[in-house]
Amino acid sequence: MSTQRILHVDMDAFYASVAELDHPELRGKPVVVGAGIRGVVLSANYAARKYGIRAAMPVGRAQRMAPQAVFVAPEHGRYAEISERVMKIFSDFTPLVEPLSLDEAFLDVTGAQRLLGSAREIAEKIRARVSSEEGITCSVGIAPNKFLAKLASQHCKPNGLLEIQEDRIIEFLHPLPESAMWGVGPKTNENLAIVTGK
Repeated sequence: MSTQRILHVDMDAFYASVAELDHPELRGKPVVVGAGIRGVVLSANYAARKYGIRAAMPVGRAQRMAPQAVFVAPEHGRYAEISERVMKIFSDFTPLVEPLSLDEAFLDVTGAQRLLGSAREIAEKIRARVSSEEGITCSVGIAPNKFLAKLASQHCKPNGLLEIQEDRIIEFLHPLPESAMWGVGPKTNENLAIVTGK
């Protein structure tokens, strides 16, 4: 029986990438998606993240951190439109697509490998199509399960690909901090630090 191969495909700074796609003059500038001084940041491109700006941060705080950044209002209809097309690309490779949000999904490509090549080859084809057809980039993690695939995609952002083989799992996980684990937020991380004595 073939080893399960799961892809976690995650669009890079999706909302901000769409803003740059629709407004090419923004490329190379720090871009933050979020409306109103009392609103929250929905997305920030990598240029804006260098200033410490993150999703869910108050827009007012982000403006103080990077007054030179370009702040754009969200366009939810546009995100949904592009997301639908991206998910269609995924379904061209496997019917086993599990969307997590507009900009990320798990794909089980275990069976698809017989026809379409290795999981890595499938991931490369998906990345190429998303780039050529939609003009945005994505990062892909490949692993035997969802948990590891999501960790892998986060580890290779932006615009990367990382495959974790079965015999390299411990090697990959060992140096990671507890906060890198999917689902471990600040409070859980505090509790784990108490337990582990770190």
